[in-house]
This record gives sequence, C-alpha cells and structure tokens, in this order.
Amino acid sequence: MAEAARGCYIGAMRTPNDHDYPELRRRRFRPVPVRMLVPNVITLLAICAGLTAIRLATEGRMELAVAAIVFAAVLDGVDGRVARLIKGQSRFGAELDSLADFVNFGVAPGLILYFWQLHDIHNVGWIAAMIFAISGGLRLARFNAAIDEPAKYPFAGNFFTGVPAPAGALTVLLPVYLGFLDVPQPPATLTAFYTVSVAFLMVSRLPVFSGKSMRWRVPPEMVLPAFVAAVLFVALLIAYPWQILSVGSVVYLFSLPLGWKSYRDQERAFVNRVGTANEAKAAPAVEGFSPPDIHTSENDRPTHLN
Repeated sequence: MAEAARGCYIGAMRTPNDHDYPELRRRRFRPVPVRMLVPNVITLLAICAGLTAIRLATEGRMELAVAAIVFAAVLDGVDGRVARLIKGQSRFGAELDSLADFVNFGVAPGLILYFWQLHDIHNVGWIAAMIFAISGGLRLARFNAAIDEPAKYPFAGNFFTGVPAPAGALTVLLPVYLGFLDVPQPPATLTAFYTVSVAFLMVSRLPVFSGKSMRWRVPPEMVLPAFVAAVLFVALLIAYPWQILSVGSVVYLFSLPLGWKSYRDQERAFVNRVGTANEAKAAPAVEGFSPPDIHTSENDRPTHLN
C-alpha cells in the first residue's frame, strides 16, 4: 500500500522534462545558429588573452603581458561589431562580455602594475591595484544596471558615464609604456596615485565622448586613402607600439575635459530650448505663430548615458 502511494506521488511530481513530452525536449535542445556562437568565441579569446597577460606578468615578461592586454582590447572592440553585423546579439553574450571586461581591463592591468612596480610599496601598492580592479567591476555593474534606464537628454547616448573599462586599462598602463621607452621610473607612490586616479575616472559621473555621434560613412573618393591610413596606423603600432600607446594615452587624458565641456554646452542649450518652448506655449496665442516642437520620438532618441 505504501509503495502504491509512493508511486502515485512520484507520478504526480514528474516534470515536463520527462520522456512523455518529446516536443518540449526538442524545443529545449534545439540547435544554436553559428552566428550566435561567433561573437562569444571572440569574447572567449579575449578572456584567454587577459588571463595570459596575468601569467606573463607573474613571469616578469611585461612587454608580452601588455601586448596581450592590447590584443584583448582589440578583440573587445571587434566582438560587439561582429555580433551586430551578423545579428548574433544575445543576453548570454552581453553578460559574457561584461565578465571578460572585468578580467581583461580590471584584474589584469591591476596585477601587471603590481608586479611591475607597485609591489615595491607592499600593502599600499596592493591596495591601489585592488582599487583599480574593483572600480572596473563597479563601472561594468553600473553600465549593466543602467541599460534599461531612459536617457535624461536626447544627446546623452553620445557619451559614456565615466571612462570605459578598455580605455581605462590602456590609459592606466601609461607608466609601463614609458618604462619600456627607457624613461626613468616614477616613484612607486606616484604610480599608485595615478592608478587610483584612473580608477576614480572610471567610476565617476564624468561625461566622456563615446564616438557614437560620429559619421563613419566614407565618401567613395576617400575609400582608398582610408585603407592606406588604417594600414599605416597598424604598421606604426607594430613598429613603435610604446610610443603610439604613450601618445594615445596622453591625448585621451587631455580630451576628457573637452568631453565634459561638450556635454555641459549641449545640456545648457537643451535646457534653454525647453524653457523657451515652455514660455512660448504659456504666452497668449499669436496669429500665424506656433511654438517649436522640441520633443523627439522614442525611435529617434539615442540610448542612455552609459
């Protein structure tokens, strides 16, 4: 009797995964299109590059470690564009990309700096490296949390909130680039201060140019010159990597105030335009005059301030 009751109980508790529901099994284990896998494979390669950079740093091969970070940054810029090009975006890919960014542009650069010089000041250097890594994780968490938030201003989608993780990783390694160029090493305390400063820029609310508003269409007559310029840049990066990365990092740091100024100017102009439109609507109607419509549709509005 007890066995019969137990059998009835087990039968009632059977889940839709049982063999009685083959259509559900087919739906659960349906094939995944290759176009959904390609961006994730690129992201996994980027993670491999970041982990390899950590290993190379522990072995003292700093030039190869930094090169691995640069390679990971290139892959990070490629995977999203490939996903959009072949329509292979997925929620899984977005989460995997965030985890890859934390490893490649938070943990790995912090450890490289620690093994390169910050270990000279012991716990202070380790704290600076941890602050940078944690700041990278916090910046990515804030970005993911703000994806579904509406934009405060129509132009906000043209700016990042704080320095993005790949740019922060490449910029924080500036002392290492200079060391490869035989520039005298700065004091370890100064390197630690610089590391914490870049970490603060990553988690700050500073508006930073994202490049989304730039027109990337090339006129037909400029296609060949654009190819030549791209090849020239890659050749210079291969031949003079530390010079190019040093100059690029310095230029990027000096461009940050320009991004802040551009955001404030657009914000001020938008607020004034809204105020003028509201005053015009509140004023008595004048024949032949209609106040300007400053509202944009949801489809025309850029994304949030990341």
